[in-house]
Amino acid sequence: MSTMSDWVAEVCRELRLELTDQESTTTLVLDLTADVAHGVARPAAPVTAFLVGLAAGRSERPEETVAELAALLGRRAKAWSPGEPE
Repeated sequence: MSTMSDWVAEVCRELRLELTDQESTTTLVLDLTADVAHGVARPAAPVTAFLVGLAAGRSERPEETVAELAALLGRRAKAWSPGEPE
């Protein structure tokens, strides 16, 4: 296992989380934070990941929610242009 996989497994144990596909979820979050860091601002990346986690935690389908939100927000971050009206 890699350091990242070991760390994520440890965090899941500590937080009593069961991820059915830890590797895919990790990849989704890393891709999302890269998109946000490059398209919006570096400090926005961990905050976005936190907010996705909050939303997923409130969902009845948390892992699917992470995937959906990561895709949505990744697209938004890539197209981000501050100050433009929505």
